[in-house]
Amino acid sequence: MEYVMTILPSMLSGLKMTAGVFILTIIGALPLGVIVSMALRSEIYLLRWLTNGYIWIMRGTPLLLQIVFVYYGLSLAHIATFPRFEAAIFTFILNYAAYFAEIFRGGLQSVPQGQYDGAKVLGLSQFQTMRKIVLPQVAKIVMPSVGNEVVNLVKDTSLVYVIGLADLMRAGNIAASRDVTLVPYLMVGVLYLVLTIFATVIMRRVETNLNYYK
Repeated sequence: MEYVMTILPSMLSGLKMTAGVFILTIIGALPLGVIVSMALRSEIYLLRWLTNGYIWIMRGTPLLLQIVFVYYGLSLAHIATFPRFEAAIFTFILNYAAYFAEIFRGGLQSVPQGQYDGAKVLGLSQFQTMRKIVLPQVAKIVMPSVGNEVVNLVKDTSLVYVIGLADLMRAGNIAASRDVTLVPYLMVGVLYLVLTIFATVIMRRVETNLNYYK
């Protein structure tokens, strides 16, 4: 326990970085995923083609490779230079928005066409139809799948170590290499379990609240 208390401050510091990446990714990826899912249903062929290409690339290549490409590749190509944290957030948002877009696309397709026709008869605009009728139903339908992606995101945040961010996994690696012990990795595992439990409880609570739309 004395050793655990010695390395706990560095672990908690890394946990703050991990939590920051997680929260900012959720804030950015969820609304972007909704927008992209709507673009997938657009009547404009070029927009659908570009959107499908973006999803194909994001889902078809490893997230680790994407992080390396955004941080190192874009800089070497003289396209853009991102600080470490911003590069990680940018990559995570783009990656998870693609997965969320596919989830929301399935949710949108599950809403019967009669819902759209009824809204049109009532004189609702397309925006009002989506906001007041379609999206509340979609949110209820897709929430279990979104919850699974949220839990995956908790674990995927460990990949930011590859660009040198002082996250939870990096703190564990440093302590384990320095002290030649597996205790830091055990602590990392426990803290990730706590994060996943917290995320799961929150998502279950959201699902329960959405039963209003049942």
